[in-house]
Amino acid sequence: MIGIIGAMDEEVSMLIGAMEESTTFNKADMTFYEGNIAGKELVVVRSGIGKVNAAICAQILVDKYNVEAIINTGIAGSLDKRIDIGDIVLSEDALQHDVDAVAFGYQKGQIPRMDTLSFKADAKLIELAKSCCEKVCTDIKVFVGRVVSGDQFIADKNVKNTIIDNFGGLCTEMEGAAIAQTAYLNNVPYLIIRAISDKADDSASMDYPTFEKKAIANSVKILTEMINNF
Repeated sequence: MIGIIGAMDEEVSMLIGAMEESTTFNKADMTFYEGNIAGKELVVVRSGIGKVNAAICAQILVDKYNVEAIINTGIAGSLDKRIDIGDIVLSEDALQHDVDAVAFGYQKGQIPRMDTLSFKADAKLIELAKSCCEKVCTDIKVFVGRVVSGDQFIADKNVKNTIIDNFGGLCTEMEGAAIAQTAYLNNVPYLIIRAISDKADDSASMDYPTFEKKAIANSVKILTEMINNF
């Protein structure tokens, strides 16, 4: 069974609508929709926004459904000038940009007492998503690289530049690395798929509402193709 997490209703409603024989389960103010698409069993859920919501959601997927993989879909702000609004970023790894335990000898972004700075995504899921994106979204580009997450909507050029200087990364958002950490701790393969909705700078508040619908539509097309090819 595959677990699919979106942060907002708009990100999961189209998938839920395509499911057959769906049942629901409610926990932690989240509704988990279990069913199948094209004969593939999956659970689709809106986690809510932010790292805590995302981590709780991912742990429920592991504990209740024993999922074989977790995919997090949604939108993000670009951190790389090559990446335009509407393009897709697939996580090679993920880390939390708002973690700072440097005073205790850790790297910026590293969670104390964790043996890794970032959490690597599953190589097979990356390749599947990349091939599906190239097939169904021919008018956009797909990039594979680091996703950085934090409990901030980045809409300031100086904040954006600080994140880039510290971590590099292709895009920034508010949930993915928490899901990645949960997957890592439970030894479950994961992948983050992010459609770029803004440039994560002073134009972000203007770009976001304009391109949100297109970004979400691209993510859903890729996910649907991936489900058909699992």
